[in-house]
Amino acid sequence: MTATLLFLGSGELGKETVISAKRLGCRVIAVDRYAGAPAMQVADAHEVIDMLDGAALRRVIRKHKPDFVVPEIEAIRTTELLTLERRGQAVIPSATAAHLTMNRNAIRDLAARELGLRTARYAYAGSAAELQAAVMGPRGIGLPCVIKPIMSSSGKGQSVARTKAGIRKSWDYAMAGMRGDTRLVIVEEFIDFDYEITQLTVKQRRSAGGRTVFVEPIGHRQERGDYRESWMPCGMSDAAQRAAQRMAKAVTDRIAGPEGAGIFGVEFFVRSGEVIFSELSPRPHDTGMVTLVSQDLSEFDLHVRAILGLPIPRIRYAGPAASVPILATRSSAREPSYRGIDSAMRIPGVDVRIFGKPSTRPYRRMGVALAVAPTLAQARRNAAKAAAEVRIRY
Repeated sequence: MTATLLFLGSGELGKETVISAKRLGCRVIAVDRYAGAPAMQVADAHEVIDMLDGAALRRVIRKHKPDFVVPEIEAIRTTELLTLERRGQAVIPSATAAHLTMNRNAIRDLAARELGLRTARYAYAGSAAELQAAVMGPRGIGLPCVIKPIMSSSGKGQSVARTKAGIRKSWDYAMAGMRGDTRLVIVEEFIDFDYEITQLTVKQRRSAGGRTVFVEPIGHRQERGDYRESWMPCGMSDAAQRAAQRMAKAVTDRIAGPEGAGIFGVEFFVRSGEVIFSELSPRPHDTGMVTLVSQDLSEFDLHVRAILGLPIPRIRYAGPAASVPILATRSSAREPSYRGIDSAMRIPGVDVRIFGKPSTRPYRRMGVALAVAPTLAQARRNAAKAAAEVRIRY
């Protein structure tokens, strides 16, 4: 079969998804707000637009007439997607999923209030003064607490406030890191968790069998709200894994609907065996880059198979695996070059992927080191060592 996919967002996750789609004969148009984005480098065509501009979205979709619109980032005018879907345009996994997860407040309220899932205590604030009250008021969240803009990506704008003076700093940091045009933050109780996981959850539309497929849980570690390493297996108990899968299925069933299809990255905290819902992305997840080496069907392959209604067989796992991102340390408008890839790839079981981003900024992910090894500890060490070997030249 031949299908046309239009990607809204063209970063590294989009790039790998485009590669998986091209292997299955799809035509792909990559859209982003800047030229030279990673997915544009492997797509059939590309467009540069402001994806918060509903009229621009309509024009590009009308021009290319895709079979599927595939949102790959949060900062999209999702109300336009809802309108397009009502008129017959297929949106992956659904326009409702894209709309609800664009803003943290919508998906958190759905999880906690409608579905009754266990989450951290939370509140919203639309100004520095409201944030102060939400933290320190009579029924406030208290300190320490986690403060995030309701729309952001890769941890931008997320911080932990530990003192009263830090609350205003967290507000300013959230506003600087927000995506979109909604000046609102979510403030959450700080959960001292034992570990956190991503439960990749694949929805197949009812016409293709309607199954929900789970990838083995992915353990991960974050700094500044962004992932710094991920690994499989994560050592989660069977009972905790079943709880995570039940919660992931409940929320993805609700927002995907019977004909929704695609992969979701559902994040959980685990504390003393208790599983606590954190966040959800209706697309491949950054922590899931480890699946490029951990198994025969990566998260990107699974996403495309679900989109196209193709069979998803039993996933075969390769054993202990890990990923560590390669990060920029400073800003440069010049396209970077890289040294040390050769020495990184001399480490047994290591592979390196460079994303091809045309510019840098501090903490921007520019590539990823992947490793498989006989033991999980060795896989994690080798991935970290390989990432450190790769040096960015600005």
